[in-house]
Amino acid sequence: MSVLDINQDDNIAARVGDKLKGRVAFVTGGTRGIGAAICRSLASQGAILAAGYGGNDEAARKFRDAFAVTYHTPVSIHRGNVADPGDCRRTIDEVIAAHGRLDILVNNAGITIDRAVLKMADDEWFKVLNVNLSGAFFLSQAALRHMAERGSGRIVNVSSVIGETGNIGQANYAASKSGLFGLTKTLAREAAFLLARSGKLSDPEGIGLTVNTVTPGFTATEMLEHIPDKVMEKIIAQIPLGRLGKPEEVARVVHFLAADASSYITGQVWGVNGGMDM
Repeated sequence: MSVLDINQDDNIAARVGDKLKGRVAFVTGGTRGIGAAICRSLASQGAILAAGYGGNDEAARKFRDAFAVTYHTPVSIHRGNVADPGDCRRTIDEVIAAHGRLDILVNNAGITIDRAVLKMADDEWFKVLNVNLSGAFFLSQAALRHMAERGSGRIVNVSSVIGETGNIGQANYAASKSGLFGLTKTLAREAAFLLARSGKLSDPEGIGLTVNTVTPGFTATEMLEHIPDKVMEKIIAQIPLGRLGKPEEVARVVHFLAADASSYITGQVWGVNGGMDM
């Protein structure tokens, strides 16, 4: 059985509510896997979506066209290199220019280049850190400036349980995902400070400016397709709940952290990994 056959639900109800109506959300790595599920979940509550992608123009266009049919609203797609600070700033500016505002940033883009520590090349280390950690920093930096001026916003970083547990052959990936925890907590403190300094923190009508992280475990996406069945069986045996996660399960937690109901939650790490971080 393919990883992608495991209880996937690509048909989150097209529109089930208005909790995010009018909010603009930018999801990096948003045209596939967990990112696409996050886009669908946010759109189901009325959010206006912008999806970032790295290079597959055809796949991005297919996602955009299918999304528009399902949700009866266009999604803008934005090609960029999250490892490039200048491109991060350009992309945030591009999203704001296209939609007039940015309310929600989901730093979901990530890569793996697995190699044992003694065999890892310099560029294999830096490439993963630059995409997974530095990219989240530079995108958040650009978004935070805009959100602080408006007095509200949500930043959600997508980390990984590997950032908590480590994993053989993934020193670069584990370091990059663990680094997001410290980045999240610092951004959360600075966001609150910025609002306090401008007098917007005590606004009784405000929803605040919060920053949080989710830590998915092994999730049924194309990133796991290359793993042999016997190895997959061993992985699943390590998960207390005994199965892979679904992209939609991660998306629902991101959705909550992006909504008004989470306004008193900031600087936190939310595990969505079947109990692997217990």
